[in-house]
Amino acid sequence: MSEKTGNFRNNKDRLKEIIDSIEKGIKEVFESGRYTEYLQVMSRFHNYSFNNTLLIYMQKPDATHVAGFNKWKDKFGRSVNKGEKGIKIIAPTPYKKKIEKDVLDPDTKLPLRDENGEIIKEEKEVSIPSFRPVTVFDVSQTSGKELPTLASDLNGKVENFDMLKEAISRSAPVPISFKPLRPDTDGYFSPKRQEIIIREGMGEVQTVCAMIHESAHAKLHNSAYIPETDDKSKLSRSDEEVQAESIAYTVCAYFGIETGKNSFGYLASWSQNKELKELKESLDIINKTSSDLITAIEKNYKAIVKERGAELPSQTDPVEELANESAGACADRGRDSLRRFGVRARNG
Repeated sequence: MSEKTGNFRNNKDRLKEIIDSIEKGIKEVFESGRYTEYLQVMSRFHNYSFNNTLLIYMQKPDATHVAGFNKWKDKFGRSVNKGEKGIKIIAPTPYKKKIEKDVLDPDTKLPLRDENGEIIKEEKEVSIPSFRPVTVFDVSQTSGKELPTLASDLNGKVENFDMLKEAISRSAPVPISFKPLRPDTDGYFSPKRQEIIIREGMGEVQTVCAMIHESAHAKLHNSAYIPETDDKSKLSRSDEEVQAESIAYTVCAYFGIETGKNSFGYLASWSQNKELKELKESLDIINKTSSDLITAIEKNYKAIVKERGAELPSQTDPVEELANESAGACADRGRDSLRRFGVRARNG
C-alpha cells in the first residue's frame, strides 16, 4: 500500500470517528442540560459550520478563538504551549482532477463530431470536494503577542443601545414598532401585517432580546417567505419557540449581552421524542440564522456609527480572520403549552 493510499484510508477512518462523535454530541447537547453551553460556543464561532461548532464544543467548550499550529506562529506571533492537546475539526481540502468531456454545439447542445464521425473531446480541470480532519488550538493554549479586541465587540453593557437597536431594526426582515403591550408580553410577530411589535418601556437587555427573538420568527416562521406545507411537516409552536429563543440567546451572547438561562428549562421535554435527524436539522437552522443575523447587525451597526459621526475601533483586526476562518463553512394555547415546560413566552 502506498503512503498516499494509507493516508487516505487513515483520514477516512478518522473522519468516520469524528462524524460518529458528532451524532453522540447532538444527543448530549439536548440530554445533559448543557444546551446553553453549546449556544455560547455557537455564538463565538458563528461563521463555522454546524459540525465544527459542535466539535469545538465537545472538545473545548471554553474556546474563544482557534487556529492551526502554523497560523498561530506565522500570522499572530504566538506559539502553542508544550503538551497542549489540539481540537480536531473538519477542513475542506478540494483537489483538482483532469477529465475528458464532450465538446457540445453551442446552439443544439449536441456533441460535435470530427470528420470521422468521432465525438470531439476536450480536457477540463475540475475541483473535487474532499474533507480531512485537522488540528486547531484555542488562544488559551498559546503564548506570545497579545491579540487585539474584536472591532465589532459591543462589550455586553448595551452602552450603545440606541445604535444597536437601530441596527437590529435594519437587520430584521420586517418593520419593527414599539407600542404598549400587556406586562406578560415582550413582543410578537404578525404574519398577517408583516410587522414586529415590541413592548415599549422595557429594559435594554429585554428589548434587544425580544427584537432578535421576533426577528428570528419573522425569518423562519413567516408564511410570506415559506411555502405552505402540510400539517405533518409544519413546526409545532414549541419547535418554533425553541428555534427563536435559541437564536436570541446566541446572538445576544455574541454581543456579550447576558440574557439568563431559565428559558431552556423545558428543552429536555421538547427533545425527548425527537429523532437525531430532527435535532441536527434544528441546530443547523439555529446556527445559520444566528450567523446571518450577527453578520447583518454588525454591518448595519458599523454603518450607523459612520452616519452619526462616531468612531469604531481599528478596522483592520487580525482576530476577525480567526472569527471568519470557517472550516466548512428567541396564541394563547402556544403560551400555555410553553408555560407547562417552564418558559415564559413572548407571545411570538
